[in-house]
Amino acid sequence: MSASRDCLFCGIVEGRIPGDIVHRDERVVAFRDIDPKAPLHVLVVPVEHVRSLADARAEQALLLGELLVRAAEIAREEGVSDGGYRVVVNTGDEGGQTVHHLHVHLLAGRPMRWPPG
Repeated sequence: MSASRDCLFCGIVEGRIPGDIVHRDERVVAFRDIDPKAPLHVLVVPVEHVRSLADARAEQALLLGELLVRAAEIAREEGVSDGGYRVVVNTGDEGGQTVHHLHVHLLAGRPMRWPPG
């Protein structure tokens, strides 16, 4: 899917909207959340606009795996891997997705409670 002019995360990926980028490559961009829910809160997004996990296709399996691998690498780089972290993908309005561009939340730096709400 192509970038959406109305999509906040496409704007960050394209550099039209500023973001605190922690990683960028040809397929994945990661940036700090502007409303963090933990001391470390990074969003890992595909460069390709995918509306949500519900819209992911089988041919995007490698990309989906890259999002998780990048989240793990960032956790190591940020020094939170040994203590633990949470990775979350909210899907759809009832799943808590507020920006409709697939993204992985990497949360760390405090104890995580269960169930998450």
